[in-house]
Amino acid sequence: MSNNSKTPPVLWEPSKTFRENARLTHYFAWLNSEKGKNFKNYDDVYRWSVEELEDFWQSVWEYFEVIAHKPYSTVLENATMPGARWFPGSELNYVEHIFRMRNDAQPAIIFASERHETIEIGWPELTSQVASMAAYLKSLGIGKGDRIAAYLPNFPEATYAFLAAASIGATWSSCSPDFGVNSVVDRFAQIEPRVLFAVDGYSYNGKPFDKMQAVEEMTAKLPTVEKVVLVPYLNEEPKIFDRSKVVLWNDTFTANSELNFTPVPFDHPIYILYSSGTTGIPKAITHSHGGNLMEHLKYLHFHNDVQPGERFFWFSTTGWMMWNFLHASMLAGASIVLYDGSPGYPDLSRLWKLAEEAGIHHFGTSAPFLIANMKQGLRPGKDFDLSKIRSIGSTGSPLPPEAFDYVYEHIKEDVWLCSMAGGTDVCTAWVGGNPLLPVYEGEIQCRCLGAAIEAWNEAGIPVTDEVAELVVTKPMPSMPVFFWGDDNYARYKSSYFDVYPGVWRHGDWITLTSRGTVIIWGRSDATLNRQGVRIGTAEVYRAVDKVQEIADSLIVNLELPGGRDYMPLFVVLKENENLSENLVKKIKSTLRSECSPRHVPDEIIQVAEIPYTISGKKMEAPVKKILLGKPLDKAANRDSMRNPESLNFFIGFGKKLGEKIAK
Repeated sequence: MSNNSKTPPVLWEPSKTFRENARLTHYFAWLNSEKGKNFKNYDDVYRWSVEELEDFWQSVWEYFEVIAHKPYSTVLENATMPGARWFPGSELNYVEHIFRMRNDAQPAIIFASERHETIEIGWPELTSQVASMAAYLKSLGIGKGDRIAAYLPNFPEATYAFLAAASIGATWSSCSPDFGVNSVVDRFAQIEPRVLFAVDGYSYNGKPFDKMQAVEEMTAKLPTVEKVVLVPYLNEEPKIFDRSKVVLWNDTFTANSELNFTPVPFDHPIYILYSSGTTGIPKAITHSHGGNLMEHLKYLHFHNDVQPGERFFWFSTTGWMMWNFLHASMLAGASIVLYDGSPGYPDLSRLWKLAEEAGIHHFGTSAPFLIANMKQGLRPGKDFDLSKIRSIGSTGSPLPPEAFDYVYEHIKEDVWLCSMAGGTDVCTAWVGGNPLLPVYEGEIQCRCLGAAIEAWNEAGIPVTDEVAELVVTKPMPSMPVFFWGDDNYARYKSSYFDVYPGVWRHGDWITLTSRGTVIIWGRSDATLNRQGVRIGTAEVYRAVDKVQEIADSLIVNLELPGGRDYMPLFVVLKENENLSENLVKKIKSTLRSECSPRHVPDEIIQVAEIPYTISGKKMEAPVKKILLGKPLDKAANRDSMRNPESLNFFIGFGKKLGEKIAK
């Protein structure tokens, strides 16, 4: 991984009209006229936004006319991390700000799937469904702070259920149905949900997947669940396993229910997202109504420039933070576009066809999807009418320069490519798009307003034009309020503040250029960033441990040049076992069923030993560094190891891999 200081070519610049119509331009003018500022450019506003945090976030509150049922006493009560308290005293509701954008002249939701043609759902239908489900949840005694879990695909019912739960102050948490039972239970058991929304099955790559047995198993393992709301999706009449506990979605509907919004404190939990589970059970990252409202108002309006009446799409499952982010576009008056299924079925053109059919203005995807299109030589701009697309968003993993070129050469010449990077931890992007700035090949446009991002070298000194650690030096409202069940912030502190006390270390390699742009080089920790989705090594190990022939294992994912990645699984076999073709198939099928298809490695390699520290931790990060060609003395400390000789295999393997990559 090296940093090229040469200025890359500019691939796009906003037109005068584009800049003039941008919400960011309007906001700057408002600051100058209403707040007596004299800002000349984005850099001026950015510096102010991180140097004067309280002034900036107060201006966001005022600019968007946040609906507060109780006023705040101060903007920021405590500026330390963790523990910052934003807008204490205030009460509001995130969902109320979505429904104030209701516009019956446009659809609220546009939906398509492998099994369904594109349909439009209006605001009256959305309002009726959300009001009805909210009334049903209240009839069960669900209220503020109760947890609602969902095992649902990306379809309208998931949207209805989420908005209903949040509207009454309940706390939402969702997983995609491609996750295995144990992966789901590892997440939901922590938060003790009272209600579980579930689907009977789904289709992917043209194949049906019945999930009724999985739903029954997870319900049995979640003793706090009082009611399962089942959505028939694969079959019209699924076999119900417990009629005293399971109710069909349509049987909950009550016509003429009135939609109301329960005011909750600013830091009241709205949803719980999950870390990838690198060091054990996934962390239950708890986000707040107010923090996410402020951040999403800021990002979707200013950095994504979403305008009322536009159609916003991001390919996601309900288990990824981008699903929550997609719904945030409704705060800007957008219609959300949902797709359930494989982006590659029946072929990789499916989502471009959707863009044409749905008239998408903002097309969000992952870097691996764009790279796959590039490798297949697809020409979406030639094959489909993409005239309405204004922006193409990319996240999940770094987008290589070649993919930037591909977008402009073969998707759309005049399009705003706004690559972004952030995380589940803040349910937004630290760095991302800017409608006022050019797009440089291979680079993210800017640091986002209110995000005090710096690149720190190994000495903890901020640097420019160097590869260094991404750190956040000041709090943001959308940082987690806590991890569910994390007493005294112990896991919270160890997750972000164990390296630099009081400074958030995110775990990404980053370069801040002297032009103000940003380059993300990949994860600096052991998390697997697989096809745009973060995967925890602990989840892999828990599945692999169920394969009796395996004694031990280690997995890493390597980000390679050109946007490629390589995920090998190293295994130590039990005595008298051999890595046969059948065993390889068994390992892969176990990972696929226990976790997801994304957890299946590219190659399975037998080794004699797995490297361990003296304290008994697998040395994933050092092995990854060695395989990427880093010198041993920079990658690992043999003195801190239980079995230093075990590294010899990986050194040799890394040399062969380096030669292979060089070819």
